[in-house]
Amino acid sequence: MLDAVLVIVIILAVCFDFINGFHDTANSIATSVSTRVLTPRIAVIMAACLNFIGALVSHSVAKTISSGIVSSNVQNFVVIAALIAAIIWDLITWHFGIPSSSSHALIGGLVGAAIAYSGSLNIIIWKGVLEKVIIPLIASPILGFVLGFLFMKLLFMLLRRFSQSYVNSKFSKLQIVSAAWMAFSHGNNDAQKSMGIITFALIGAGLLPKNSNVPIWVMILCAIAMALGTSIGGWRIIKTVGVNMIKLQPINGFAAETAAALVIQAATAIGAPVSTTHVISSAIMGVGASKRLSAVRWGLARNIVWAWLLTIPTTVLLGAVITLILKVVSGN
Repeated sequence: MLDAVLVIVIILAVCFDFINGFHDTANSIATSVSTRVLTPRIAVIMAACLNFIGALVSHSVAKTISSGIVSSNVQNFVVIAALIAAIIWDLITWHFGIPSSSSHALIGGLVGAAIAYSGSLNIIIWKGVLEKVIIPLIASPILGFVLGFLFMKLLFMLLRRFSQSYVNSKFSKLQIVSAAWMAFSHGNNDAQKSMGIITFALIGAGLLPKNSNVPIWVMILCAIAMALGTSIGGWRIIKTVGVNMIKLQPINGFAAETAAALVIQAATAIGAPVSTTHVISSAIMGVGASKRLSAVRWGLARNIVWAWLLTIPTTVLLGAVITLILKVVSGN
């Protein structure tokens, strides 16, 4: 039977998933909207549907969150603190139109909350944090940039004899496919974070054995929340990613989305909860840099990188502070 605290965890996790959906809508549709390949309405509907489908396909990332970051012998108010920290950071960055990582906000909040709860660093599974979080955190945007750069260079070489109008007409159709794949990849990686956090809470409450797979009802619940959030659309961040960073043509959007989706799918296959925001943003930078370095608005890119660097330490601190407050309130 679900107790009140566990119900709060599930509600907050669903809220986080919903916010993640509208915060990260830009990840899959910003380029196709900015190039006018898709109208905003059609793009959001497509992204919502494919986020839902992607969320149901696997649970390797959820397994990392539920059993690979923090020891399960913590009370569920630790999970509540982590979710509140992640939600606060998501809303702050959304307000300012900064594409930050919902994934790393949640992981940072969880790490900070667990350390504050136990008063010990030993509660963290540092091997899992290093292999599944820190290394992918650094490697995935680098890979996104490099793949975006190389893929765009290859397309330039292959298509240099064709007119721009011909290339745009062909890639207007191909970009719909790449945007769809990016939306699927976003759901396949990002929705699993909330699935993992609910499963972690169920294990902590003794309702599931350790290392359990994600229950099907949790998968469906999180997939629906992600799809609904995506259907709202995060227009502030769409403008930042799709318009303000570089001037995009359909071929550029296709290259960036394809490169990003490849990186995200590879990360999902190994259970790494990467930031789809980091990957698509860096892929767009790589695509822009392939034309010329001045094509990228590096001042904006610098602000985005600062947000990336600040996400984990800020949410670690938020998670710790919220946990200490909850400990005082609950008398634990």
